Amino acid sequence: MEEVLGKIELKKYKSYHDSGVDWVGEVPSHWRVQRIKYLFDEINDRSESGDEDLLSVSHYSGVTKRLDSIADGDLVTNAKSLEGYKKVKAGDLVSNIMLAWNGSLGFSQLDGITSPAYGIYRLKGEGDRRYFHYLFRSELYKAEFKRNSSGVIESRLRLYTDDFFSIWSIQPPKEEQTRIANFLDKKTAQIDQAISQKERLIELLKERRQIMIHKAVTQGLNTNVKMKDSGVKRIGKIPEHWGCIKFKYIIRTKARLGWKGLKADEYVEKSDFGFLSTPNIKNDQIDFEGAYFITAKRYYESPEIMLTTDDVLLAKDGSTLGIVNIVRSLPFKCTVNSSIAVLRIMDMVRLYPLYLKYFLQSDYSQRIIDLKKDGMGVPHLFQSDIINFLTLLPPVKEQVEICENLDRELKKIIGVEEKIQKQIEKLKEYKTTLIDSAVTGKIKV
Repeated sequence: MEEVLGKIELKKYKSYHDSGVDWVGEVPSHWRVQRIKYLFDEINDRSESGDEDLLSVSHYSGVTKRLDSIADGDLVTNAKSLEGYKKVKAGDLVSNIMLAWNGSLGFSQLDGITSPAYGIYRLKGEGDRRYFHYLFRSELYKAEFKRNSSGVIESRLRLYTDDFFSIWSIQPPKEEQTRIANFLDKKTAQIDQAISQKERLIELLKERRQIMIHKAVTQGLNTNVKMKDSGVKRIGKIPEHWGCIKFKYIIRTKARLGWKGLKADEYVEKSDFGFLSTPNIKNDQIDFEGAYFITAKRYYESPEIMLTTDDVLLAKDGSTLGIVNIVRSLPFKCTVNSSIAVLRIMDMVRLYPLYLKYFLQSDYSQRIIDLKKDGMGVPHLFQSDIINFLTLLPPVKEQVEICENLDRELKKIIGVEEKIQKQIEKLKEYKTTLIDSAVTGKIKV
């Protein structure tokens, strides 16, 4: 991490003592631990008009202003008036009681109002709010918030005020709180900047991949070939010996009928029949390890979407609409959910499956998909649209050459992306460790 942060000399405090709290462990000898109720007051001031700025809190960005009238997380409101919402002053700690265990709490820098279901707390005496912001969002405290939350399932756990107040808080002297906060402000900003730069580099590599795919499947590999007008808007010129064809003349398109949709309670722990949903196809390789399993009856009732090698899968619903993948091999019998269309080539003498997959990933195809999608609220692509899509048709031998070249070149780029992603993960882990170590006194800053 030195290339990002420079060399950090991490020291220990001279002496430590047992905090008396098992999950806290040892802290520097001059630090205290107190229950949160002695450090914070609960605030329950209510808005009389509901005209103040509506605030939201998340584990990503802390407390922010909302631009609409919908509260955060599951606390959704379509209320015409926000009268009675809790008032927040700059400096108050705002906690989404349903997601505090996930770090969805933080100190507001804004005046405003927030959902009545949120917790609002104000520091009683001297203390640096930034220190407590880091402390309460640390992994140590998120775990403790979760242990003290009430509820049966994780998505419905609630950290009520009495339980929040009963938790022990580490409390360094005020001047050390400020020193720790200053240190973390500086170092986490450096880490975040490094992460942002690396994420931008990944985006540039993905753009490069997209350009490479589009150029290969619409122009081929031979830069000296004679070109002609394709007659297709948004494609332009193509090699003179290429043709084009509508999907319906060469591809069979099938999808699960809505009334045959599978529900989560129908999944079985293990069987010989897998079931893919859109998250399984969104990466470079289909994630069969993450597949669910279903009964033989549910598998065999839809023979038209029993997957075979070389099937091209197209996500046709929701946020992943337009994602494409290909079945290169099948580790077990498998089918798909109703959000995935199965495209099976009827004449492989004319169209190579992998070329179809790459063509669907091209800028041309993705633009067409974006224009065709429809649906009330949830984006949707109809089979009647898919069958009328066009694909360019180079000679199949050339299609194979294009795909082999793309596989080879894209593998190199993906390898670089994966290396950078690992660096990002290491930076995130380091940031987490640094925060936890500083706020708990494991290191002296």
